[in-house]
Amino acid sequence: MSAEDFQTQKAVVRAHHGALAGASPVSVADALARHTAPDWLWRGMHPFDVLHGAEAVASAFWVPFLGALRRVQRREDIFFAGLNEIDGFTSPWVVSMGHLMGLFDGPWLGIRPTGKLAFLRYAEFHRVEGGRIAETAFFFDIPHLMIQAGQNPFPPATAAHLVQPGPVGHDGLLRDRQDPAEGRRTLAAINAMIRDLGTWQLGLPLEEELARSWSPDMIWWGPAGIGATYTIERYARQHAGPFRGAFRDRTGTGHLARLAEGHFGGFFGWPNFRAVPVGGFMGMPGSTVPGEFRVVDIYRREGDCLAENWVFIDILHYLKTQSLDVLGRL
Repeated sequence: MSAEDFQTQKAVVRAHHGALAGASPVSVADALARHTAPDWLWRGMHPFDVLHGAEAVASAFWVPFLGALRRVQRREDIFFAGLNEIDGFTSPWVVSMGHLMGLFDGPWLGIRPTGKLAFLRYAEFHRVEGGRIAETAFFFDIPHLMIQAGQNPFPPATAAHLVQPGPVGHDGLLRDRQDPAEGRRTLAAINAMIRDLGTWQLGLPLEEELARSWSPDMIWWGPAGIGATYTIERYARQHAGPFRGAFRDRTGTGHLARLAEGHFGGFFGWPNFRAVPVGGFMGMPGSTVPGEFRVVDIYRREGDCLAENWVFIDILHYLKTQSLDVLGRL
C-alpha cells in the first residue's frame, strides 16, 4: 500500500459534502456537479440502483429526499481513505459513514412523514480521480427510516433495532494523515476474516471460527430487519447462526472496493454474494431462486482483531430478487 496521505482526495469529498449541506431541491443538481465528473457513476440501494451524472442523481434521489426531510444535517461518525486492494492498490477511495438527520415533513418512497426528527443511516464510498468524484457507492438504510415512521415491514428482528452510534472511542474521523502501517494491519485483519468466514466452510464450530478474527466483545451494527448484536456468543446466536442456517450454495465473495486507513477499513460489493434461501431468513419461506446481497461493511480494528462492524445490506433489493416488492406495497 502506498504511503500517500490521501489529503487531496479527502478534501474533494469534504468539499462535496459542504456543497450538499447548503443545497435545496432547486440547487442540489448544481451542488452535485461541482465536485463530480460529468460521467459520474453512482450506485444506490433499491429502488435507485445505477445512475449516471449529477442531474440524474439529483432528480432520482436528492430532490425527493430534500423535499421530504427538511434542514438535513450530516452526522458523520467515520471518515477515512485508502487505495483499493481490488484493483491492485491503484485507485484512491474515500469513505464516509453516519446518519443524515432531518425533519421528516413530507412523504418519501411511500413512507409517511412523522413531522419529527428522523435519521437515515448511510455509508458511501467515493473514487476520486483528477480532483473529482468519478464513482460513488451510496448505501442507506431505507427500512430503518420506515421503522422510525411506524411502518416496519418485517417480522421481529433477531437482534436489536437502534439508531446506531459511531465507534466507541469517537475516533473515526480520520481527517489527518495516518500511519500507513496501521492501515496495512487493518486490511490484513479484514482479509483474514474474509478468508475464514467468506465461504462458511472453515469447518470449525461457529464461535471458534469467529474468535479467529473478532474481539470477544465485538459489536455488529446490522441493518434494520436484522439489528445490532454484542459479543461473539450473541452475534453467533442472533445473526450469524440463523443467517447461515437460512441459506445454501453461497457464491464466493466479490468486492468492487476494499480499503483501510488507520484502525478503520471496509468494502462494498455489487453484489457481494448470492445464496439460495432454504427458509427462515426474516420470516421468509424457502425458495429455489438465488438471493442477491449488496453489502457494505465498515470495520474498526483493535489490536489484531476486528472489534466493531457497521453493516449495510440492501434488504429491499434482496427481497425484490425473491419477488417481494416492499416499497410497492406501501
